[in-house]
Amino acid sequence: MVVLATKCYVGGDARDRALDGLGSLIENAIGDLDVTYDVGLRDDQFPSVTVEGDDAVVARNLLREEWGAITQEFEAGETYVGTLESWDDEGFVLDAGREVRIPAAEIGLGQGTPEQIRTRFGLVQHLPLRFVWDEPARLADEEIDRLYDWTRGTGRVNVNSATRAEVRATVNRAGHAQDIVTVERLGLLEQSVVCREGTDPPGLLASIGKHLPSEILAVVP
Repeated sequence: MVVLATKCYVGGDARDRALDGLGSLIENAIGDLDVTYDVGLRDDQFPSVTVEGDDAVVARNLLREEWGAITQEFEAGETYVGTLESWDDEGFVLDAGREVRIPAAEIGLGQGTPEQIRTRFGLVQHLPLRFVWDEPARLADEEIDRLYDWTRGTGRVNVNSATRAEVRATVNRAGHAQDIVTVERLGLLEQSVVCREGTDPPGLLASIGKHLPSEILAVVP
């Protein structure tokens, strides 16, 4: 079994749509392999994928590579994935199957309080983030590089509580299809709308925000 390091924290029909979408993504990733699989949802909202068949090891490795995996055992110096659950003046708290606190001094994203950093880099709640398990834990260098790259690009609008298809449909409905490059999937329900050159991220946020019951943050280059 692989427990994916992303969450399905919505309910009702939205949950059904999210899990259906996850099933399609898993089929695209491992459907050509000689495996059967079953997708479930744990009480802590992390999806689990039970895989059997001749190619099961390969399939599990592909899922871990694409989504990250929740594990029961951490080794010092190794990189894992957790979802951003909360923040305070002391730092970030990630859910990686257990609570992982990233002290403010170990975030590695420049000056400011954890709340200011979160807002500046568009870190919506539940966003999957890579961290290094150590004393204390810290954001992984590759994660820091990725987030800094966001601020050097053309701008982004990050969204939670919506599938990629829902965000794309909302952008189209708001008349902004020509103003974006793509909708990048960050997690099951966390997406990043990548702006074209000349598009104003806060303006795009204001336009699509009224259509989405989500937390939405703009990343301004």
